[in-house]
Amino acid sequence: MSRFLENRNFYFGVFSIILFALVFSFLVLTPSDIKDIKLNGNRAIYSTGQRTFITPSEPERESPDLCIIKKNSLMAASPPIIITPQVLGVLVQGSNFDAEQSAREIIEYIVQPGDNLSSIAARFNISLDTILWANNLSKTTIQIGQKLIIPPVSGVIHYVEKYETLSAIAKVYKADLDEIIVFNALENADDIFIGDILIVPDGEMPVKKIYAPTLAPLASSYFICPISAPCRVTQWLHWYNAIDFSHIGMSCGEPIFAAAQGVVQRTGYGSLSGNFVRILHPNNIVTSYGHLQNISVKPGQKVSQGDIIGYMGHTGYTIPAGPMGCHLHFEVRGARNPFAR
Repeated sequence: MSRFLENRNFYFGVFSIILFALVFSFLVLTPSDIKDIKLNGNRAIYSTGQRTFITPSEPERESPDLCIIKKNSLMAASPPIIITPQVLGVLVQGSNFDAEQSAREIIEYIVQPGDNLSSIAARFNISLDTILWANNLSKTTIQIGQKLIIPPVSGVIHYVEKYETLSAIAKVYKADLDEIIVFNALENADDIFIGDILIVPDGEMPVKKIYAPTLAPLASSYFICPISAPCRVTQWLHWYNAIDFSHIGMSCGEPIFAAAQGVVQRTGYGSLSGNFVRILHPNNIVTSYGHLQNISVKPGQKVSQGDIIGYMGHTGYTIPAGPMGCHLHFEVRGARNPFAR
């Protein structure tokens, strides 16, 4: 009896927890809501008629463990959780979030032995004309090692230039306006900017229409290197008119600078580019900075040349994946990339 009195606070605490759990079950999980209860050791896992209380990628979501404090108190213990917007997107939309988004992305393909344009078109389930238009090819002869731009669906790739409207673009390519809006995840027909690269599903290239805009040369001093010295290029020109920069060793967390003054046009996340920032410059040239670890600016913000706009990272798709893949993907849209050789 003396032992019971000595630990009475502990037993009272246990009884209170059990009582609270029972009351919670009857108040929140009503009989009409509960469809199934599975026992897993000493834990009960509830599922309702509409959905189970689990994340899309996990079979079960368990309640936190209980820790005994000084033999007279109970405390719920669970590991700290940090949820990024990308992880939240996976939890809300399901584990196929990245796969669905990447299925809408333009990719580069390197021609392999035995390839021809027809076999490549069949492999990616797009038309032969789509590959010809995207790569500005007039003949079907290709070489091993050649890089080809592969759109995600049959149609046309369009680079948005000054004064263009989405309805006019749809008319030029004989395409459906609503399909363009949906496929490119636009909010409405006005949600386009200079430098946007649009996919026009089922579009047809007009006669003598060239997809890629004329890339005018820039003065060598117009852009500064967007990373700190040394300005080391790790991959030369690739889609879209891009150069990769990084330093030897761990580059994650290093500042990324605006290559020239301008206005932040877009910020966001892409399954390939990761966290990105796009800047519109006074000459209507757009620069894009991808794979950022963090973004330090907001759309509409004015930046000066050399301002920090983010920090180098490995978000999105990098080779290799992880910290060793830290680099900056730097695009120039509407002019030649001055760092290309």
